[in-house]
Amino acid sequence: MNVFGNLGTAGIAAALTCLLIFGIPGGGKLKPLGWWTTLLVAMFAGSAYKAAGGFWGLIPDLAGSVVHFINGFVKGMTMPALATCLTIFILWKKLTTLQLAVVSLLFFYVAAGAGGSWSYISDAIEHARQSMQ
Repeated sequence: MNVFGNLGTAGIAAALTCLLIFGIPGGGKLKPLGWWTTLLVAMFAGSAYKAAGGFWGLIPDLAGSVVHFINGFVKGMTMPALATCLTIFILWKKLTTLQLAVVSLLFFYVAAGAGGSWSYISDAIEHARQSMQ
């Protein structure tokens, strides 16, 4: 039995974004998302944005603009270095779950572009999308 049907990468991106938007404040029957859950959902959402492309490229394009803005101040800053800096920021800066969701979406765009071990999740989502076509 297939509960979700053909959700696809754009559907995954949309569903996870809805989960972040409505799950962080909570207020319904379920508890609000916790810190680690928010980080995990944002990780998959950011990777799904990267894999989905098209309209869903707006979020990575916005994140890319921020990255290029930062790179304008610190010349020669590479994507892996930015990913490492954002990791340190996420782990040691006290963030609300909403702030964590926004920073994590930015982080996972940067991580997907960094290559190497940073991009395993977005690469896996992209390969799954290609194999479904």
